[in-house]
Amino acid sequence: MKLNEIQDLIKFVAKSGVSEVEVETKDIKIIIKTPAGNKSQTVVQTVAAPAVQQVAAPAVQQIGTPAADVKAPEVKAVAEDANYITIKSPMIGTFYRSSSPDKPAFVSVGDEITPGKHVCIIEAMKLFNEIESDIKGKIVKVLVNDATPVEYDQPLFLVDPS
Repeated sequence: MKLNEIQDLIKFVAKSGVSEVEVETKDIKIIIKTPAGNKSQTVVQTVAAPAVQQVAAPAVQQIGTPAADVKAPEVKAVAEDANYITIKSPMIGTFYRSSSPDKPAFVSVGDEITPGKHVCIIEAMKLFNEIESDIKGKIVKVLVNDATPVEYDQPLFLVDPS
């Protein structure tokens, strides 16, 4: 597998929202793990040693952002968002901001919400589940793009309760 093919695979995994991908061929094994709610990937590439040197351990190479670089921005984001309440996904599925592509979004940044107001739809196994707000406040940030996969307990919206 060529380097540009590996880079394309990493980009594809990052866009898809999948948390783990494993690709194995005759000569190479690649495992890409993305922590939930984090934009960085940990890529472990294992190349099989030639038949003569099978006694040696396989080489492991890490590609991506070092863990030390990732933690600093994460801490800053938590401090900025401390006053906000997070609406989280109650299930695994596909996140939709509106009931159909030609309809307006249920909520947008700046909208006031109250308990019981529909904020999004999550599709799971061809069932469309309307997600309602449990809190009163103002939408500050939409954390997920439309029509993307979401995990259980993944943050969807930030709400200012004041």
